[in-house]
Amino acid sequence: MNNSQVVIIGAGASGMMSAIAAAQKGASVVILEKKERPGRKIRITGKGRCNITNTKPWAHFSTHLHPNQKFLRPAFYSFSNDHTINFFEEIGVKCVVERGDRVFPQSGSATTVVDALQAKMASLGVEQHYNTPVLKVGSSNNRVDSVVTRSHTYNPGALIIATGGLSYPLTGSTGDGYKFAKSLGHSIVECWPSLTALMPKNYSTELEGVTLKNIELSLFIVKDMVQLERGDIDFTNNGIEGSLGFRVSRKAVKALINGNSCYLVINLKPAVSDSNLESRITKEIKELSSNSTTALLRKFMPKQLISTFIRDNNLPESLLNIRESYKFVIELRESLKHWKIEIVSYTSYERAVITAGGISLNEVYPKTMRSRLIENLFLSGEVLDLDGDTGGYNLQIAFSTGFRAGEEAAAYLSLKEA
Repeated sequence: MNNSQVVIIGAGASGMMSAIAAAQKGASVVILEKKERPGRKIRITGKGRCNITNTKPWAHFSTHLHPNQKFLRPAFYSFSNDHTINFFEEIGVKCVVERGDRVFPQSGSATTVVDALQAKMASLGVEQHYNTPVLKVGSSNNRVDSVVTRSHTYNPGALIIATGGLSYPLTGSTGDGYKFAKSLGHSIVECWPSLTALMPKNYSTELEGVTLKNIELSLFIVKDMVQLERGDIDFTNNGIEGSLGFRVSRKAVKALINGNSCYLVINLKPAVSDSNLESRITKEIKELSSNSTTALLRKFMPKQLISTFIRDNNLPESLLNIRESYKFVIELRESLKHWKIEIVSYTSYERAVITAGGISLNEVYPKTMRSRLIENLFLSGEVLDLDGDTGGYNLQIAFSTGFRAGEEAAAYLSLKEA
């Protein structure tokens, strides 16, 4: 292949957007994907519905980014959440905005998004190769000069690495991009799974399938509260998930990796004052026809939670001797407001939504996504040390950085050819 092409490794969200942006600027583009079809990870995002982006303005959007929200700003303004919605509408994907400002395809199917991106690449003449893993990336004189597959060696004018991270390895995300970047001199910030399930100590299968809405969740590392969130959690076969579980998982997993203890505190009644909750507990106790603590707790939580809640909070099984005890009312109020759950493990990359860590942002120009070390190398998407909360933020990172990398790679080639 000649050295006037933009070569892209990875046909995920960021890679496909890079290909489209570069081709729209007139570049000759080839995209190489190790799996048999593009967008494998896109197809399972949002439980198969694909949360494309989030409509929050930058001031609020940026608070959901880690570890350096300022890095994304130039790329975001170049290709924002509004641009993303308009782009998909233009290629035939009607969008709808749902709770939490999350944007989904109106079809309710992630396949709609992948098919539209692939069709757009085809319409622009992007050369697409599937079942084509890259074996090696070579360089000389601070330039990428070869991309080696089983059957071909490409000599790119510009290379974009958009291989994703380590999460959901069955989709093809197995860390190849880190290997390629490291071979070219880049530093890799330690990676760990984020937006993943957290496993409580002595977890009971009785909890599986329960969803708690509008609760308050605090994360403590050792004895310090480091995060406070409000929203929903899900109890699954892997532990605590849902929007809040995922949101606190980044810091929780990092703490566990570092050998620190961590625990969650659930406030089941954040909208109810202490005095009002005490009054309600007292009223419910007086109206009970039995002395069962379980019967009382059915007034306050799903029945599947009760046995675990009693155990974790050392509550008595019977109210026989404490029906008139104000001390018990206080204890139960405290338990409902401060249910402590020790976290002992987490689900690794096989079910983690995103990878935290990656190629150091200090080695990438934020305005262009170009490497500070290799002249014709561009980097985009999850392979970077940049990730977001659940809610459409990570796909927007992929689209914004991918679009910027594609346009800038094309512009770089144009300057070289001028």
